[in-house]
Amino acid sequence: MDIDLAALHFLRPAWLWLLLPALLLPLLWQRQQRQRLHSVRIAAHLLRYLRLDGQQAKGVKPVHLACALLALGALGMAGPAWQQDRPDFLDDRAPLFIALDLSASMNTADIQPSRLEAARHKVHSLIERRRGAATGLIAYAGSAHLVMPATRDPALLDSYLQALSSPLIAQAGKDVAGVLDVTRQLLPAQNAPATLVLVTDGADDSQFATLQVPPSLQVLVLTAGNADGQPGGLDRKALEGLGKALDAPLGSLTANDDDLDWIEAHARRHFQNASADGEPLHWKDAGYWLCWPLLLIAFFCVRRGWSLNWSAALLLGLLLNAPDTRANPLVDAFLTPDQQGRWAFEHRRYPAAARHFQDLYWKGIAAYNAADYDLALSCFSRLHTAPAYFYIGNIQARRFKFDPAIAAYRQALVLQADFPQARDNLALALALQKDAESAGENAPDVKADQIAFDKPAGKDRGKAVQTPQAASDALWLDNLSTSPGQFLQRKFALQDAAREAP
Repeated sequence: MDIDLAALHFLRPAWLWLLLPALLLPLLWQRQQRQRLHSVRIAAHLLRYLRLDGQQAKGVKPVHLACALLALGALGMAGPAWQQDRPDFLDDRAPLFIALDLSASMNTADIQPSRLEAARHKVHSLIERRRGAATGLIAYAGSAHLVMPATRDPALLDSYLQALSSPLIAQAGKDVAGVLDVTRQLLPAQNAPATLVLVTDGADDSQFATLQVPPSLQVLVLTAGNADGQPGGLDRKALEGLGKALDAPLGSLTANDDDLDWIEAHARRHFQNASADGEPLHWKDAGYWLCWPLLLIAFFCVRRGWSLNWSAALLLGLLLNAPDTRANPLVDAFLTPDQQGRWAFEHRRYPAAARHFQDLYWKGIAAYNAADYDLALSCFSRLHTAPAYFYIGNIQARRFKFDPAIAAYRQALVLQADFPQARDNLALALALQKDAESAGENAPDVKADQIAFDKPAGKDRGKAVQTPQAASDALWLDNLSTSPGQFLQRKFALQDAAREAP
């Protein structure tokens, strides 16, 4: 745990006044002991043999440990802090948009297996790292298209990420201006400073003069490929020109997580700088770390003849022996079930959090993150709030039950009209439902359980055989669930056609 001494401060400094009695108490105790010795008229060289504590008179006394407990308790209650606290899971207002270049040059194999595959793997790692934060996805080549608006559902986002490939966009090129237009339309729904990451291997220098970045948007350029100067290598000059036109720093894909750290550092700094003017900073209270040295000191207070309370040592023993997977009476005495659930949730122990939470909403959120959709649906179904209906829609959409999903999204918008995530997911569910219905209408017209007679009408006409239907049924099921890649390709083609129409 690194401590930034330059940022170290106390959230509740008034508690530091307790340090004064902690420092004065040993002095007052020593003075009292001297006065007591002076009141006894026994020679000093004989007194040491008459004392019950003998040679230990100069050792550590209960008063010293009591002062240490008081000093550490004061520091803990004062709330030492040196790290800024990120907003909570549902209040994270620092969205990140990832624009992935799908042009043909991204299929170059100068990095294995290809630039596009490496970039897709890196974006997957970034999405997993930002689990719980709002992340959106944009695909572009000769035109730019929104794949998924900012969402906190990494599994849904990743399912569409893995479907991205170069053939999805017919137009050739690198339309960064279109990416900025798509991002500009998404910013009002986020109402927060955002970061756009362009993952690309080149740029169209004819667009540089027209590129305009919104004030609340920060752009990062993450290059994919080897800049070795050989044919097919990165166009470093064009990328540098793109960085200057967008006022964006340039980074590159790495084999480790240095590129992800680079993205997160810039995104965090941009969010903090943009929020510093209008909103107060939130700091992590690190005072609870002092509970452990406090309990350790209390353990050493357990000694015969000392008057300090034994309950602290008992508390230490119970905490050290408490299993992490189940509640115990001591934890229940100090933390409510919701507090225990919150601790487990923040440490990404979602199944344990779902067991502890009594609050239905947070219990449903924890179950949703733990992929326990039955429990999540049971919790959200008992609530009449817009976020609850939003998650009900997500669960039903995951199960390909589009009618209840659409109904849930619409109810969420009835309760909260300004709910961009529900509006975007509603549009997506309607499109998926329409696509599934179209696939069903185009399925082969084969009657089930057809009966064929092996002889003409007459003798033995009652013997019948069933024609095999396995192949036709499998084909019908395959057509029913359209893949994300087919859906995106059709969607991108319709958008391009609409743009070209007069």
